[in-house]
Amino acid sequence: MSVNNLFQQQMPESALPQFNFEEAAQRLSHVVKRTPLTYNAGLSKRYKAEIYLKREDLQIVRSYKLRGAYNMMSSLPQDFLDKGVVCASAGNHAQGFAYSCKLLGVKGTVFMPVITPKQKVRQTEMFGDGHVTIRLFGDTFDDCSREVVRFSEATGQIIIPPFEHLKIIEGQGTVAVEILEDLPDVDYVFVPVGGGGLCAGTGTYLKSVSPLTKIIGVEPAGAPSMTEAFNEGGPVMLASIDSFVDGAAVKKVGSLTYEIARKVLDQMVTVPEGKVCTTILSLYNENAIVAEPAGALSVAALDTFAEEIKGRKVVCVLSGGNNDIDRMQEIKERSLLYEQLKHYFLINFAQRPGALKEFVNNVLGENDDIVRFEYMKKNNKDTGPALVGIELHDSDNFQPLIQRMKSAGFQYSELNKDKILFSHLI
Repeated sequence: MSVNNLFQQQMPESALPQFNFEEAAQRLSHVVKRTPLTYNAGLSKRYKAEIYLKREDLQIVRSYKLRGAYNMMSSLPQDFLDKGVVCASAGNHAQGFAYSCKLLGVKGTVFMPVITPKQKVRQTEMFGDGHVTIRLFGDTFDDCSREVVRFSEATGQIIIPPFEHLKIIEGQGTVAVEILEDLPDVDYVFVPVGGGGLCAGTGTYLKSVSPLTKIIGVEPAGAPSMTEAFNEGGPVMLASIDSFVDGAAVKKVGSLTYEIARKVLDQMVTVPEGKVCTTILSLYNENAIVAEPAGALSVAALDTFAEEIKGRKVVCVLSGGNNDIDRMQEIKERSLLYEQLKHYFLINFAQRPGALKEFVNNVLGENDDIVRFEYMKKNNKDTGPALVGIELHDSDNFQPLIQRMKSAGFQYSELNKDKILFSHLI
C-alpha cells in the first residue's frame, strides 16, 4: 500500500466509512483549543431564530484545519514521519500542518499558490517555527496539488492532504463533537465547503448522533465544486474559479469527501462573493469578529433560509479568521457592488472648466458621492470619455440618478453591466 493511501479504505456504496470521532477528540484535546459556541443576539433577532456561531476563527491557528492535520500526522508510523511530510494548501491547512510539524518535531514542506495572502504565508512560517519550508507555486490550490504529487514521488515524503483522507475527515469531524456537547438539540448546522473535509466529517458525526439535524453545505458561487459534483453525480474539474474566497476556492472536490457528503448533507447552496463580503463587514462592525471569506460563508447563507429557520436552533460554523487587512478595501468594494451602492460609468464629458460642477449640481443626488473621476483620453475635441465611480447612499437612488443623467443630456455606458469593460477599467 502506498504511504499516501495509508488508512484509506474502499467505502461500500451504501455505507459510510468507520470513524472514531470521540477517540480523535481525545487525541486532539491537548493540541486544539475547544472553541466556543456563542449565541449571537443580533443574528437571532434578524432571523427570529436561535443563532449560534461555532468560533473556529478562535482556534490556535485561527481555523479548524489543525484538527485534521494533527489527527492524521499523529497517527502515522514514526518511520514515515522521519522521512518528512508535505502538503498543498491555500493557507489554513498550511498553518495547521506547520503547527503539527512543530509539535511532532517533523520536517515539512508546504506548497502554496502564489496568490496566497501574505498574512497566511507569514503565519505559516510562524507556526512552523523553523520546521517547514514554504514553496509558492501556481495560481490555485489545484496547481499546488499536482506539484505536491510530483514532489512526494521524488522524495518519498508522505502527503498530508487538506481534505481527501479518512484521518483528515475524522479530525475535522471533532468540530461537530463539540457542537453537540454544547447544543444537543440543534436543528440546523451550516458548514462552509471547499474540498469537502469539514462537511464530510461534521456531517457524518451529526447524522450518526443527531439524525434529525439538517446539515447545509455552503460554497462560493465562483467556485461551486461540490454543487457541480452533486449535479453531475461525481467530482468534476471546473474550467475556472473565482479565487477570492481562497479558503474554499477548489476546482475539484475529493472523491472520498464527495461520496460522504452526498450521503450526509441535506442541501448544498452557493453564495455570491459580494454577499460574503457584506457578511464579513457586518460581522466586524456589529460583533468585532474578523472572519476570512471562507469563514463567513455559513452566516452569508442564512438569508436563503430565513423563513425555514424561524424558531429553530441554528449553528453556523465560522471556520476561519485568517483575513489579511490588505484585502479590506477589496472586500468593501465587492460588498458595495453587490449591494448596488457603487456604480461605474463611462460618461462623455465636455472638456472645459465647470463641466464636472454641472454634473454634480444637475445629476448627483444629495447624499451620493463621486469616488472616482478620470478622463480616459484627453484630446482637442469638445468632449471626451471619463471614468466615473459613484457611491449611493441607498440603492433606490440608482434609477433617479440614471433619469437625471438622461434629462441632462449626458451620454453614458454602465460598466457594472459589462463584465469585460469592467475587468479592464476598474
